[in-house]
Amino acid sequence: MLRRVLENRDAQTRQLQDAVTNVEKHFGELCQIFAAYVRKTARLRDKADLLVNEINVYASTETPNLKQGLKNFADEFAKLQDYRQAEVERLEAKVVEPLKAYGTIVKMKRDDLKATLTARNREAKQLTQLERTRQRNPSDRHVIVSFEFWSLKRRFVRKEKSFFPQYNSLHL
Repeated sequence: MLRRVLENRDAQTRQLQDAVTNVEKHFGELCQIFAAYVRKTARLRDKADLLVNEINVYASTETPNLKQGLKNFADEFAKLQDYRQAEVERLEAKVVEPLKAYGTIVKMKRDDLKATLTARNREAKQLTQLERTRQRNPSDRHVIVSFEFWSLKRRFVRKEKSFFPQYNSLHL
């Protein structure tokens, strides 16, 4: 019975570790690709701004009709670049920054998972030690009860920590 419970816990733990690793890998890739896309879009906007300036310089050397047409074209093309600038800013604010934030969240979740695994392994060792003590000296109730008391106390404090963050500095 205990073995099955431990196996189920191990399966859940592996599943959580795989999920965290998967998110870490893919969100990192997504963040890099979106950031590259934003940089290339910004470079395209910069090149278009240079093109607008060059069209305006060329327009100043032409006849009045052609000059007016080139200026109108340059103005419309500049408006398109304003939309591109808005796209760059929106992508940075709404996509790249939240993806970066997930990196921190994933690291925190990995640390939480590691702490949980450590606590679970410690608890499993203590249960094994308790079972050994019970098998060696079944009549020594004082040691067994003491051991169970400290085990329950640790478990209670660990649950309290998850509900009351101010107790996170306790180390038992």
